Formats: sequence, C-alpha cells, structure tokens
Amino acid sequence: MSQAFPFSAIVGQDEMKQAILLSAVDPSIGGVLVFGDRGTGKSTAVRALAALLPKMRAVEGCAYQCDPDEVASVCPVCSAAAASRRARLVPVPVVDLPLGATEDRVVGALDLERALTRGEKAFEPGLLARAHRGFLYVDEVNLLEDHLVDLLIDVAASGENVVEREGLSVRHPARFVLVGSGNPEEGELRPQLLDRFGLSVEVSTPTDLPTRVDVVKRRDAFERDRAGFCAQWSGRDAKLRRRIVGARERLPAVRVPDAALEQAARLCMQLSTDGLRGELTLVRAARALAAYDGDDEVGDAHLRRIAPSALRHRLRRDPLDESGSGVRVARAVDELLPA
Repeated sequence: MSQAFPFSAIVGQDEMKQAILLSAVDPSIGGVLVFGDRGTGKSTAVRALAALLPKMRAVEGCAYQCDPDEVASVCPVCSAAAASRRARLVPVPVVDLPLGATEDRVVGALDLERALTRGEKAFEPGLLARAHRGFLYVDEVNLLEDHLVDLLIDVAASGENVVEREGLSVRHPARFVLVGSGNPEEGELRPQLLDRFGLSVEVSTPTDLPTRVDVVKRRDAFERDRAGFCAQWSGRDAKLRRRIVGARERLPAVRVPDAALEQAARLCMQLSTDGLRGELTLVRAARALAAYDGDDEVGDAHLRRIAPSALRHRLRRDPLDESGSGVRVARAVDELLPA
C-alpha cells in the first residue's frame, strides 16, 4: 500500500482537519461533508487521517473486519464461530465509492464464480462491507445517483446492510464514517442526505502567497521522497495519534452540563434549524472537542468553535437574508455565545 501524506503536514484547512479529527474521536457525530474548490486537500486529509489512526483489532479472515471484543453487531460468520475467533491488527480502511458504482458493487451480490463452479449460493461483500469500522469516501457526493443516496441514508441510519436478492438473505454490520466532498457549483445535495452528515465544512484555495508556496513545497517534497518526507513528520503524527487515543479514552467521562445543553438549544432555535439533529450533533461534537482538548466538561468555548461545522448545512433558506449560512451561524454565535 502506498504511503499517505502525513496529516500533520497538511497546510491550513483548519476547520476541515478539526472536523475529521473529531469524527475519529467519536464516529457517532455522523460524518463530514466537505464542499469547496478542487485540489484543496479533501481526499488527502481523509487518507492521511486513516493512516494516522492506530491499527484496529479485527477477526482474522472476516470479510467485515468485525471487532473480536464486540459481542453484539458482528456478522453471521463471526457469531457462529464465536469460540474460535482469532484477532489480528489491520489498518483503518478508507473505501472510495465511485460515482458510477452499481448497486451490487456497493451493497454486495451473489458470488457468481462459486455459483457457476460449485453450484453454491454465496455472498460477495461490497464496498459497504469493506468500509465497516473505517471511512467511506464519496467524491462529488452531490452528483451521486438517487438510488445510491437512498442506500447510504438507510445504512448510515441503521449501521447495518441488508441484502435480499437471487435467493440470498444477508445482514451484516456496516458502521463507517461517511465523508463526502464536492463542488457546490456542480449541483446541490439532496436534503435527505445533507441532513445525515454530522459536520459540514467549506474549503477554499489559499489566497496568500506564503501558504500557497508552503503547500506546493511540501507536496513536491512528498512526491520526490515519500519515505523521507513521512519520516520527517512522523513525530508530529505520533503526537496527534496519542492525542486522538487519549480523547477516545476520556470521551465517556466528559460532562455536558444543563447550561451547555440550553445554549445549544438556544442557538438552534435562533437559527430555526429543523428537527433536533442539530442540537444532538452540536453536543456530541462539542463533547468530542472537549475530550480532544483534555477538558472534563463542555463549555461555551467548545460550542462556539464547533457550531459553524455542526449547523451551517441545517439552515433553511431565508429569502430576506442574502448572507450565506456560515455568516448567519457566526452572527448567532456572536450574539448568544460571545467570546
């Protein structure tokens, strides 16, 4: 497997890096949507984070990379062989979902080779199975076909993939961090899928000379000598890895006081967000941020830092307000959560 660009070497794009780091601390936040210009490091950041994360324990020989320590939510094969399961360490998977992928390739289908040569009905796992416990990355997610959007919505909500076709009935776990990227000028995302992303960030091409020079310099150095460049940044990546692991361990103990819950609710009411998913995501992301910062309790500072990412994609269009959703969130934050 080729070496990924070191996460700590990515220049700028702080909001995007914060969002995907927090999704690694707490996958229940619900994934990340990254909209912006091409060539701004969106896919690079996802692959860099997966390479940064510590390897995970998985059942040896399991096509779904089930967790050997997890009794519930394992695949049928692992459930049947619970006593003889052996574990191995595997990298956190990053699976690309291409725009032209067929439904069978995404959810899985009948294994034709075994059906033709042995006359057996066997299941061939798809991309959702490979992405279990890792990241599913969809570039140009706003151009994804409607039937695949519906599939992703169902699986993202349930954490399980159900396939019933050609006489097969298969049910397997499919929990992953969904990361989508795209250019808003090429089409809008369906509201049903947009609402399923926990965090949304906007990235843009750097406009200052030093930053642009630094980006090109680091990328060129990486392409010329990947091993040497990764070694140069390995210490900083190791520090980030320890910080993520520590945040995961602290997360269950981080308190969310009623005052923080009330502030989150006030902010969502001020912005007229639909439903309660905004509050839930804002609180979960703020708790993950507190754990990442080493804090014991969620406060206004955590809510203020994560509110734009958690809420900007949940705002209704206001015909009387020409300002963008990010500006509207910033105004509400300044009013209700002053620094």
